[in-house]
Amino acid sequence: MDYYTFKAKKNYNSVYLFLKEKQFSEHFITNLRKKMGYIKINNNPATTNSVLNRGDFLSITSNPNQKTTIMHCILPLNIVFEDEYYLLINKPSNLSSSPTRSHYDHNLAGAVCNYMDKKDQNFTLRMINRLDKDTSGLVLIAKDLIAQKEIGFIYKKYLAVCEGKVDKKITIDSPILTITNQGFNEIRRVINPKGKPAITQVDPIKFNDRASLVELSLIHGRTHQIRLHMSSINHSLVGDSLYGKSSEIIDHTALICYSMSFFHPFLDKELNFQINPEEDFDKLLVFYNLK
Repeated sequence: MDYYTFKAKKNYNSVYLFLKEKQFSEHFITNLRKKMGYIKINNNPATTNSVLNRGDFLSITSNPNQKTTIMHCILPLNIVFEDEYYLLINKPSNLSSSPTRSHYDHNLAGAVCNYMDKKDQNFTLRMINRLDKDTSGLVLIAKDLIAQKEIGFIYKKYLAVCEGKVDKKITIDSPILTITNQGFNEIRRVINPKGKPAITQVDPIKFNDRASLVELSLIHGRTHQIRLHMSSINHSLVGDSLYGKSSEIIDHTALICYSMSFFHPFLDKELNFQINPEEDFDKLLVFYNLK
């Protein structure tokens, strides 16, 4: 069993109060109570009611939550980075991040669970970010709850090919609303003053009258944010059949999360990663003379 150890810098009437001060959830704390040995003080078994004194070493198991039991998928993973805390994967386009009705047995989450089952039979899936099925690129996964909780900032950049000429920087500040119909969320989102705040920054890289290669960064990360925002300014992403139109050159939306930076709390440093676009994305750049 893996543990994380904390040194108490003051006295606490209970381990529970320490954990709440550290902003652990009630769900996590409840799971710590389920088995003796999940909590230790100075290497001795303890409970959430145990007194924690200044200078004591509190050890808590890294993964008390229940194992993720979704269907495993035997799919190859393009692993960009891995250590005992995090797994960074380059997700291909046309692969759903999570199980859905139409992709129950073919999705990234199931493939990750299958991969991790060989390393940790009690693995609980914690995706720090997700990508649309059509979108390729970097997806970060925490291997346990504390790694998820302690991670520092995450900064992502996207590349996209959009219709028309984008020859200057643009900031799109438009709230996004999810429409619910008979209790179910509709796939298509809309821009509406009643929606959640969403800001997208657009930087042109290369452009002509037909299309533009742009780099995008998000202040917020709403579902379909880039696709909807670009469509709202009449620059729909190439291949986006939901907010624009399909393409004969590429069979998915021309969007990739190609760059990610995050502060690794256990290595105490910033990590930076960048990947190359898929082959069909490169072919699209050639077709539009954006290479």
